[in-house]
Order: sequence, then C-alpha cells, then structure tokens
Amino acid sequence: MSASYPHPIVAREGWAVLAGAIAAAAVASWWVGWWSAPFWLAALFVLQFFRDPARRAPGDAHSVVSPADGRVVAVERARDPYLEREAIKVSVFMNVFNVHSNRSPVDGEVKKRWYNPGSFVNAALDKASLENERNALWLRTAEGADVTCVQVAGLIARRILCYVREGDRLARGQRFGFIRFGSRVDIYVPVDAKVVAALGDKVYATNTIIATLPRHA
Repeated sequence: MSASYPHPIVAREGWAVLAGAIAAAAVASWWVGWWSAPFWLAALFVLQFFRDPARRAPGDAHSVVSPADGRVVAVERARDPYLEREAIKVSVFMNVFNVHSNRSPVDGEVKKRWYNPGSFVNAALDKASLENERNALWLRTAEGADVTCVQVAGLIARRILCYVREGDRLARGQRFGFIRFGSRVDIYVPVDAKVVAALGDKVYATNTIIATLPRHA
C-alpha cells in the first residue's frame, strides 16, 4: 500500500467519525434547538483531533524531523530494543489536542516492521515504551544510518494504524500512520547523531528538526 494519499485538512481516519458527529449534532438541533450545543462542541473536538495539515520538511537528507506533534518527554542514551544497539532515544508525547498523524522522520527504506500487543498505561511514562501496544519501523537512509521509529498506544488510545510495509521507501515528512487519542512516538537515532531536541520542547511533525545524522565521507 502506498504511504501517501490525498487527505485535505482532515485525516481519512476521521471522515466517518466527523460525519457521524455532525449528523448527531444536526439531529439534536432539530429536536432540542440550542440545547444541542454540546453535540456541536463534540463535533468541533472531532474536527480538531483529526485535522491533518500539509507540511514541508526543512533541512536535508541528514535531518531527522519529528514524526509527531507534541512535547518531548525523553532525550536519553538508551538501548534500542529492536536493533539491539546503543542509541539516543527521543520520545514525543501527544495529547488529545495534538495532530495525531505520524510522519517519517527520515528519507529511507523500511527494512523491517514489528508489532507488539500490550497494555495501555499513560503514554507520558517511560514504561509505556516497553509495556504498551506498539508498532516499530526500522528505517535505513541512503548513507546507511539506521533510525527506529516506534508508535506507542496511550492510556485511551486503542488503535495504532500503520500503512507501510518492508521494502517501502519514505521521504522525510511522508505520512505513514495514525494513532487515535493520547499516545507517543519514540525515535532511536545513532549515538553519533547530534540531537537538538530538548526535554520539554514542543515539536511539530515534519516541521521540527530533532536531530542531525552524521555525515560520512
């Protein structure tokens, strides 16, 4: 399946939900008039949750961009559990008000994909990376740098969506998946990468550079 598709303003995952919310609000307006205001507020919430703006990636092929909107909750040396290597881990926590479309952090090929069922603890906690439901992608750049990008379900998230397979090629900022409701994304980059993201930073998928991969002669 192609990783890209038209999704003007609203993510395709939200079209049916938004249509249902608007229909319910319209029916409520017909029956109860201005008492239907909570239904319209719910429809507005659905609209903001499933918004999916088009974005252009900054930097060059060595830039690692944020795969998600949210707040950086971890920047640390860690063991990459998928590639069994030492790495630098950057974790981005998404609350229900962030855009939940997930974008590729680098230009690269999907070498492998892992899915692990799991629990649904608060995604802001470190243990969510190993205990929660998660989907991981191993991405390799043209220069051979390996980046692992992990979608992690949160406390109320109940579905991780990923549309790419092994062998697919992704460009920085290209959409590859979606997580419904609060969740997080972990990125593991090589230890010699220069990480520019800091704990507490607000980052935006595609728009924010979080690290720079080393340039090899």
